[in-house]
Amino acid sequence: MDKKTLILIGGGNRGNTYVNIGKSIGKFKLIAIAEPVKERREYIAKNHDVPENMCFDSWEPLLALGKIADGAIIATMDRDHYGPAMKAINLGYDLLLEKPVSHDIRECEEIRRAAADKGVNVLVCHVLRYTPFFLALKALLDGGKVGKVMNIQHTEGVGNVHQSHSFVRGNWSNSERASFMLLQKSCHDLDILQWLIGKECRRVQSFGHLSFFTRENAPDGATEHCFDGCPHLDTCVYSAKKLYFEREDGNWFKGSATQMHSRPDDATVAHALATTNYGKCVFMCDNDVVDHQVVNMEFEDDIIVSFTMSAFNLGGRKIRIMGTKGELVGDMNSPDLIFNDLITQQTETISIADVAIGDSIVSGHGGGDPGIMNSFYDVLCGSKDETLSNINISVKNHKIAFAAERSRLEGRVVSIDEMN
Repeated sequence: MDKKTLILIGGGNRGNTYVNIGKSIGKFKLIAIAEPVKERREYIAKNHDVPENMCFDSWEPLLALGKIADGAIIATMDRDHYGPAMKAINLGYDLLLEKPVSHDIRECEEIRRAAADKGVNVLVCHVLRYTPFFLALKALLDGGKVGKVMNIQHTEGVGNVHQSHSFVRGNWSNSERASFMLLQKSCHDLDILQWLIGKECRRVQSFGHLSFFTRENAPDGATEHCFDGCPHLDTCVYSAKKLYFEREDGNWFKGSATQMHSRPDDATVAHALATTNYGKCVFMCDNDVVDHQVVNMEFEDDIIVSFTMSAFNLGGRKIRIMGTKGELVGDMNSPDLIFNDLITQQTETISIADVAIGDSIVSGHGGGDPGIMNSFYDVLCGSKDETLSNINISVKNHKIAFAAERSRLEGRVVSIDEMN
């Protein structure tokens, strides 16, 4: 197999995941990396045999080398996509670009136009498209299982602990440092809904608030930092002690808090908690993104969709698709879909695996992250598959997110045309 060479800009959790999968599937070779955090940069370089002279602490000197690889992965923070993306496009790179494309709709459009003008491909990391769950749903809908789609109810459960780590204490807690919640966390879901329906969204209405993770809800006697003598250190569900020292599945949280890919020791974790927001009380951070939100969407052909994003659950995605012939109900944590047949009035259990291994579009992409890396390889080999999450499609779902945020802030129904 002809391996494609890659450069990586942004070696955090997502960037590391993509290059590791690229290596494991045997289709890619990483040849250069730009990552400001020394431990992350050295960890990835060691795992992928990247020479020291091809390791950089910022993207500028890497891209100053010109086009040295087949493709580029850009997985920096939300507000740091535009600069390296535009430069890489100008050099002629095909890109795998982490979502969201940008925190600014104008930058999204500029990246899209630049890619079109240069004739390069930009594949946006809407990895949910590549999961068996949603690919099975797409195959069933396209096969006419439910008839004409009329309504969809879709829920993304962020999970209360994940919310506290990433969107209260963490990198995505403040819209001025990252982007607003719907764009950064749920453009995945808006992409999925748009893709499943196969129609254009016309207008949106949204309500959402930051209601719980605020100072007003801090328990009596709580301190600014969990380890500053807080009387709730051993009992609070959001205690930094519980999450970063006692949780059995806490390695991901520890790595994120310390900005390390290798497993940090307790002293390193303690230092991170003492010097960053990860050790602060979740009710006393500078977070401003919503913790629950609903978006109502009207698509072409009078299709009505309701999407709910909420922190107040254990996490996971659920969907109910209602059509003229039947209703599909799915939980992403379940191996099966439920079909309620409106004609026969019978209920059918459908194995996702049975759909996924057939001749449907699921074939060839077994999961989200591996699926998108396989698709990026296909792009680098010349594929023009329009089912992929390319920049043209992605900007459309980003416009839904921006319209929904305008609706939430201004208290009115917003037309998607206003985003043009």
